[in-house]
Amino acid sequence: MSTTTESTAPAKASAKRRKMVGKVVKDKMNKTVVVEVISYSRDALYGKYVRTKKRYKSHDETNQYKVGDQVEIQEHAPISKDKRTIVVRLLKKFVEE
Repeated sequence: MSTTTESTAPAKASAKRRKMVGKVVKDKMNKTVVVEVISYSRDALYGKYVRTKKRYKSHDETNQYKVGDQVEIQEHAPISKDKRTIVVRLLKKFVEE
């Protein structure tokens, strides 16, 4: 008797990668933008919502995102020393009045 171990289950997808929405604050580097993400968390003692800002260096292959644009970034395997996110899509273009 020969036993074959064929799996009918689909191939396992890659792990979930966190997506965040933020605003481009710097675009001077080549193929890199700095995106500032604002998140709100509730204070344990007082119950007040506290705003925290965090900046991520994100990969922008085509240098198309400019300062003020609202973009969606996603976690990625390390691209360089500081870059661990990529820009997925543009949500809102900055319009100067």
